[in-house]
Amino acid sequence: MENIRKSVFKIITASGTGSGFTVGGHNHVITNYHVIKGAKVVAVEDYKRDRHVANVVMVNPEVDLAFLHIDGFENTMTDISLQEEIVIANTQRIFINGYPFGMPYTITEGIVSSTSQPMGNRNYIQTDAAVNPGNSGGPMLNEAGVLIGVTTSKFNNADNVGFGIKHLDLIKELNDFAFLQKTESYHVKCNSCDTYTDKESEFCANCGNHMDISIWEEFEKSHFAQFVENALTDLGINPVLGRAGRDFWEFHQGSALIRIFVFKRDYLIATSPMNNLPKQNIQEVLAHLLEKNVEPYYLGVYDNKIYLSYRAHLSDIFTDHAETIKDNLKNLALKADDLDNFFADTYGCEMSIESKEA
Repeated sequence: MENIRKSVFKIITASGTGSGFTVGGHNHVITNYHVIKGAKVVAVEDYKRDRHVANVVMVNPEVDLAFLHIDGFENTMTDISLQEEIVIANTQRIFINGYPFGMPYTITEGIVSSTSQPMGNRNYIQTDAAVNPGNSGGPMLNEAGVLIGVTTSKFNNADNVGFGIKHLDLIKELNDFAFLQKTESYHVKCNSCDTYTDKESEFCANCGNHMDISIWEEFEKSHFAQFVENALTDLGINPVLGRAGRDFWEFHQGSALIRIFVFKRDYLIATSPMNNLPKQNIQEVLAHLLEKNVEPYYLGVYDNKIYLSYRAHLSDIFTDHAETIKDNLKNLALKADDLDNFFADTYGCEMSIESKEA
């Protein structure tokens, strides 16, 4: 199971996070439609925590599946196989792989409670394995690492009830999409006649079936989100790669992790958990934190960890101070990347667990 994590990805949009994966013989990252709904470009994070820009190239809302394309990506090391003839039985062991709540890669185990549970117009695999927000779009595997389903949902306020899209439904979507020639732009599949369109419409041009116009709509960013993402662009970071949810951004500048978010609907906060306090010579470090001026930022300690932080009132981004605030956001990232090395070299402070090897 350990090698499988290289084939399982975190999917990050402006609305939240989910999971995705690759299967042998296919280069697209597979996920749920509801994970990427409202986005045509998303971020995909791999097992090394490297992020890649991915274009949504196929959605089938009725089946709740979507395919993502990453420029230059070739699926050469997947350990997840897809076998049409695989037998799925009640009470067999099942493994849910993914990123619940946006946390690091997680595996939960359970059994198949039902091989064909009807819901709406489709039949799903039901399991008692722990399925949480963020697991959606990840693979359901048997003990051999063979895909038996795509995790898609669980009932709210219900424990040990999760569902998956059957592997045969995924195989059909992969086979149908393989016949499409231009596959790097956004395509919607009509589930009635199995044709694709890249033109916005309320009706299928082939069979006339009604199509929800919201399938074409993209999530509208707030003024605050546009402000922050302009700052990230000036810093040389693709905003798509910095998103970690609605009005929340998280990215690495060198080795330092940077988080930007809204606090209590009033304040824009930018912060970086840089280093752990040392085991020895703590007084020297604390004296430095108290004496050194890093305005407009401030140094602090929380839970034995050194932070560099910045705060501005949201109303100020509508004033003449907006450009200054934007510069301060950019410079905090650069400052944190310098300071974490300073504390490590000068005081022997280990990098925080959030840090990344540059």
